[in-house]
Amino acid sequence: MDGHTPIPATMKAVVVQKGKKAVVQDHPVPTLGDDDILVKVVAVAQNPADWRFVDVVQNAGTVLGCDWSGHVVQQGKNVTFPELGMHVAGFAMGGTYVDGGAYSEYVKTPAVLAWIVPEGTLSHEQAATVSVGLFTAVQCLYHPQRLALVEPPEKADGTEWVFVHGGSSSVGQYTIQLARLSGYKVVTTASPKNFDLVKALGADAVYDYKSADVVDAIKKVTENGVRYAVDTQSTKETQELCARCMGANGGKLILMFPPTFKAKKLRKDVEFIHTLLYTAFGRPFSLGPQAKYAVQPNDKAQIAAFMKKMPQLLRDDCIVTNRIKLWEGGLQAIPEGLQYMREGKVSAEKIVYHL
Repeated sequence: MDGHTPIPATMKAVVVQKGKKAVVQDHPVPTLGDDDILVKVVAVAQNPADWRFVDVVQNAGTVLGCDWSGHVVQQGKNVTFPELGMHVAGFAMGGTYVDGGAYSEYVKTPAVLAWIVPEGTLSHEQAATVSVGLFTAVQCLYHPQRLALVEPPEKADGTEWVFVHGGSSSVGQYTIQLARLSGYKVVTTASPKNFDLVKALGADAVYDYKSADVVDAIKKVTENGVRYAVDTQSTKETQELCARCMGANGGKLILMFPPTFKAKKLRKDVEFIHTLLYTAFGRPFSLGPQAKYAVQPNDKAQIAAFMKKMPQLLRDDCIVTNRIKLWEGGLQAIPEGLQYMREGKVSAEKIVYHL
């Protein structure tokens, strides 16, 4: 589609229903704001958040899905870039808005939150695996109110360790790569079957998170010096494990979910910081009556700035995308894929759908 093809009024989309269901149905094509673009979606990838928005958050009538890749087909009146026809990718906050969600034939996004995929670098399927995982890692590592580490193309001096719990997860894989790119040493945890994967991505040391001596092993290899850590799972148990792995001088631990009382009590010299990529989207939202989030302009600006670096990082082969499990059937197959993930069958790969 080249931008001259008329945009339809309706599209197929996966829409959240009451009763913990998501179904494909006709849905209005989003109307653009002045600073938005409309993308014809080619491929989407699945995240654990997707089924949780169906089962837990349950915003009936909203479009599901976060990770997308496609071509620009319409621009808001203030937008000159990305240009019509360009291959772009990005993230939505699926299950939250009636006019936003990746599991649809068209998705709208602020133009500054679409990153350019240079020709000859990534396929649509590969590009669809990137945004939520990589930009969560970007937020964890580089945001001034998170770890505030040295950001590429600058490099640290190579003496500091970053601990990544759950290195084979999507966020974990990108966190390892970016931390190494930034000049840090990386220690991580994974299942033994994924040791080779995380080592290939740049981990200096990897340990089985189920091992009885995992904390001692991490403290030994890092000389009890971990000051920066990212817990990609952030369950009650993993928060406590990560707290125990922090070095003698404490530090900062980034969490995907709010900190537990017990973890905080374990290490009063550790700052527990909850991060959430959706705050970068530039729209207010809630994850239930007690979890309301206002617009965070600084979060949006930080991610938008890093997105400008993506084309060169890809041309320089700095980013290895997640392994792909291509799930046949397009949008119609997504409910089946969500159930597969609910059952805990996804490991070290992304389910991707071609539309």
